[in-house]
Amino acid sequence: MNVQLVGRHDVVSAAPAARPAILEVEDLHIAFPSRLGPREVVRGISFTIGAGEILAIVGESGSGKSVTARALVGLAGSGAELRARSLRLSGHDGEARSLTELSERQWSKIRGREIGFVLQDALVSLDPLRRIGREVGEPLLTHALVPRAEIGKEVETLLARVGIPDPAVRAAQYPHELSGGLRQRALIASALAARPRLLIADEPTTALDVTIQQQILSVFQALAKAGHGILLITHDLAVAAQLADRIAVMQNGELVETGPAREVLRKPRHAYTQRLLSAVPSAATRGRWLSTSGARPVKAQPERSQPILALRDIAVRFTRPDRSVTHAANGVSLHVYPGETLGIVGESGSGKTTIGKVALALRNPDAGEVLFRGQAWSQLSERQRRPLRRHVQTIVQDPLNSFDPRYAVERIIEQPLLLHTDLGKAARSARVRELIQLVNLPPDVLDRRPTALSGGQRQRVSIAQALASEPDLLICDEPVSALDVTTQAQVLDLLIALQHRLGLAMLFISHDLGVIRHMSDRIAVMKDGVIVETGAAEEVFDAPKHDYTRRLLEAVPKL
Repeated sequence: MNVQLVGRHDVVSAAPAARPAILEVEDLHIAFPSRLGPREVVRGISFTIGAGEILAIVGESGSGKSVTARALVGLAGSGAELRARSLRLSGHDGEARSLTELSERQWSKIRGREIGFVLQDALVSLDPLRRIGREVGEPLLTHALVPRAEIGKEVETLLARVGIPDPAVRAAQYPHELSGGLRQRALIASALAARPRLLIADEPTTALDVTIQQQILSVFQALAKAGHGILLITHDLAVAAQLADRIAVMQNGELVETGPAREVLRKPRHAYTQRLLSAVPSAATRGRWLSTSGARPVKAQPERSQPILALRDIAVRFTRPDRSVTHAANGVSLHVYPGETLGIVGESGSGKTTIGKVALALRNPDAGEVLFRGQAWSQLSERQRRPLRRHVQTIVQDPLNSFDPRYAVERIIEQPLLLHTDLGKAARSARVRELIQLVNLPPDVLDRRPTALSGGQRQRVSIAQALASEPDLLICDEPVSALDVTTQAQVLDLLIALQHRLGLAMLFISHDLGVIRHMSDRIAVMKDGVIVETGAAEEVFDAPKHDYTRRLLEAVPKL
């Protein structure tokens, strides 16, 4: 008897029935021009995706997984050279066609109808000048799948299907009026609109909280059950474990390991796969480093005499386009003590980012007060607050948007020194070099612009910039959610090491409960602008008291 471990189905059977192939990739190579000749970024990879099958490709940034996905829809990029022994797609008509030499006009007939494509960055992918309803309905109109009069109703159905509340209201809004999670769901709805046989999803759940992530994964599972093939590109191994039938591990443009999902995750053969798995933050990783072996130093018990940051009965209200009022925060009280990490978790729209902005005094509360070191903070004018700002710094999810694109890294890190110190040029230059050494960056990055750096390097530059003014408190808003698992591990280890060394307090905001559990001393759980539960990390995770906390924990994908 042949025992087959196939991930989400967990089937024990005799020789499995062959699935009709939707996509066949054999010996695919992708190269880009460079001064030294063609530079191969994908080297000889092969895989198939059958009807009803989900294949996950996992790997670090730069491994070649995303360019592979884009090549399969004719979007590999300017100057890309693509060759393959076979690259064939079986469409709705059952005819297998080669994808290697299609014109743009031919690709336009395939994209959306035969292959749906979901990118990671919805804000870039969605047209900022078009309402969501028009964006999602475009494939229906382009491929004439629904009468024009019925498109609006079909769009609302699609939005509801991917977990968007009030679909009629959201269809009338523009992308900038939606949260990151809602924008990503709208993009997925657009990709599903024409009911493609093959769906390629490149990091489709990166920006989503765990409960909405579960809804999206359920959509993918339903599509697979209906006979669609799905290629999932992800750095989240837990998502791959829950969703995929098979996993392919990619490193430096090559597939180093493939197999049934459970087999790859439970008994990884390749050292790179083993390293990826050991870098995933979880309950088991508390107290040890993620990017290297061994236990980390035990942190001293945080001083609880006086909080460094205190929020008291904070209320923040927003007026919606329909003039209704929503409470982003309603009576929120929390404290952060010197040397500790307080984690804030909750779904998109729960108010956690708003609380971070209030703590930074970037948003004034409508009621309540914020104290820093026991003194007024939110009540001050910006002129009064400016001398104190050096003590409270932030690390954001996307540092590239916070950097001045005109400046090289050295000038970016130097900016807080110019603002908050009277150091001379030589002293500033020496301090900048100390900071990049502190965050483990090589000196040659100082002359480069942020666009020439990897995501992990940019995040390290952001941390160096935040540390330049020697703060006492770091407010971290989703600081690692855009990073692959190994880069994320390095950044989390760096933050913990800096906390040990400098005695920093951290307010750590994230939708990733594995990251929160690994990092936090205490946890606050937010829902609809209210803190529903607080406590020590172990207490909240091991014995949650609130139903909402239990639902969050139940929704977390598990390896």
